[in-house]
Parts: sequence; C-alpha cells; structure tokens
Amino acid sequence: MGYALAMKALVASIVFGVVVAGVEPSKKMVPAVYVFGDSTLDVGNNNHLPGKEVPRADKPYYGIDLPGSGKPTGRFSNGYNIADFIARNLGFEKSPLAYLVLKARNYLIPSAITRGVSYASAGAGILDSTNAGGNIPLSQQVRLFESTKAEMEAAVGPQAVSHLLSESFFLVGMGSNDFFAFLTAQAKQNRTATQSDVAAFYGSLISNYSAAITDLYKLGARKFGIINVGPVGCVPRVRVLNATGGCADGINQLAAGFDVAFQSLLADQKTKLPGLAYSIADSFGFAARTDPKAAGFVSVDSACCGGGRLGAEAECLPGATLCADRDRFLFFDRVHPSQRAAMLGAQAYYDGPAQFTTPITFKQLAQQQS
Repeated sequence: MGYALAMKALVASIVFGVVVAGVEPSKKMVPAVYVFGDSTLDVGNNNHLPGKEVPRADKPYYGIDLPGSGKPTGRFSNGYNIADFIARNLGFEKSPLAYLVLKARNYLIPSAITRGVSYASAGAGILDSTNAGGNIPLSQQVRLFESTKAEMEAAVGPQAVSHLLSESFFLVGMGSNDFFAFLTAQAKQNRTATQSDVAAFYGSLISNYSAAITDLYKLGARKFGIINVGPVGCVPRVRVLNATGGCADGINQLAAGFDVAFQSLLADQKTKLPGLAYSIADSFGFAARTDPKAAGFVSVDSACCGGGRLGAEAECLPGATLCADRDRFLFFDRVHPSQRAAMLGAQAYYDGPAQFTTPITFKQLAQQQS
C-alpha cells in the first residue's frame, strides 16, 4: 500500500471509528488535539527557534519529574504542563508534539492526523509585537496550522481532513505575556496607563484574538477549549517587586477586565460562525476560588526553583535552589505552575465544578457532535 493510501486508511479508522491494529479510537474523546499558546502550553517549539533571547526550558531542573525521562523537553515545568493533562483527559498519552520537533523528525503529517500538533511557543502573545522576534506569535501559529492542513489534505484528501478537524479539540491559551509587555512599557515611560490606554490595549487584543479564532474556524476548527488570562499579578516574578510580597492588584484587575471582554467576544462569534462550539476555562476564577491549603500546597507565592527572595530573583537554571517537595509548591519557577498545579487546573476545566468553565466543560465540548 502506498503512503497516500495508507494515510487515508489510517485517518478513516480514527475519524470514522473503524478499529484497526494498534488503534483504539473508543478511548479517545476526540481524534486529535491542536494546541496554540504560550509557555504554559509549549512542549518544545522554542528549543528549535534561533536566537539568544528566545526563552527555552532546555536545562535542568526543568523536566526533573517528567514521567519516563526526568529530562528537560522544553516544558516550563518540573514535569507535565497543562496541555499534557488536558490531552490526557481527552484520552491521549500527553500533549501532541511540538510543530518544529515534528518537522525536524519528518513526522508532521502522521502526527497531525493521529494525535495533533502543538504550535505553542514560550513568550508568545496575542499581539505580534509582544516579545517580538523571540517566539512564534499567535498569528504565525495559525499560519503554521494552515500550512499543516494543506499537507494533510495532500496526504488524505480534503473531505477526510475536514471531518477530522471538525471533531478535533483546539486548545488555546494566550495573553499573559501581552499584559507583562504592556505594563513593562508603561513602567519604562514612567507613567500609569490611562483609561484610553487600556481601552486601546483591549481593542488590539480582542481584534487579534477574534481574527485568529475566525481564521481557525475557516480552516475547519469547530471545538475551541480556551484558557483565559489568569491572575498574572500573583506570579512570584511580579510579587517580588512588591515590598510585602503581595499580588499586584492593578495588573490582576486589567486581566480580569480583559477576560470579561473576551467572554463577550466569543458569545458574539458563536452567533456569527455556524457550528462554533467553545468552552472558556476560567483560570482567573480557579486561582481565586481554590483554597491552596485544601489543595495541598504549602507555598503559593514562591518559586520552587530559582533564587533570592520568593525564589523569584533568579531563573531556574542548573545550580539554582530547588525545593524538595515540588508537589506542594503552586509555582515551579518564577512564572509557571508546577506539574501538580497544572494537573489540578486541567481536572477542573475538563469535568470540574460548573463555575470554572463557561458555558460548558471541556468534556462536554469534546462530546459534542459537529
């Protein structure tokens, strides 16, 4: 059997439920997962980007608790990240591999059809200008997916790909880096953002996010699981700038305001894009409403891996201070959640209390028939 025929047989078995050797579609909630986002979802794309300023999790102690290896893979975590746990909840072993990893291994299309692809990139923003030159911004991630789709169609045909994408899960998590960049720019100018500054910033974010979702929809996406912007003012990197070590309420209020505007955007898009289904994971609300002690955390303000005050004055690199019980720290490094924190978040969004997802859970989204 030739490559094209073999691929067509494989995609048919996955999308239409035909059981073949080594494939158990009944265990998967969706045929594939496609991931778009920043460092909370990146599983190795940045390791393959050129440039000294590119953020990479390619050195210890990243990956120290990663099942099977204990080695850094590009995940900004001591183990799995939230993309991994969401994929696991959907019936996969872990997140699909990074686009640039798959390209390097010449395995992009088989993975795109059987598991999906991750386009997430550390440092990326909704805006192209955010950390420009050091990541794959959201708009470019969408373009990479577009090129992937074209290759998929060449391999198995447009009809099979159209059905595959309509049933697949599109995981998106972006925005935190845009807020960091916005406030950094304000600080450099030694000024406080005015209402008009904030309105213009929100407008740019909403416009770009809307364009990305619309483009993905036009390319065949129908099921969107989207993680909103969390309380970015409570990460150790921001807390350490406060004499008390407390959260920065200003940036949290900015993030919360954007989350409200974004929820309205999606409700509006659903009326304009027939068949669009979505679930917004409320990472902001989850952080605010979860009792850290009840969840088993002894530290919610400090980095497990780092140095200095709150472990946030140094990067997580070889020689950094590393906590012994990483499951009891909310943050692994000065920005990113620990593996256990990511697991708890993914569980809440998949099938947790109703207040953490709107209007349906990730599980209900996956179960919907397109």
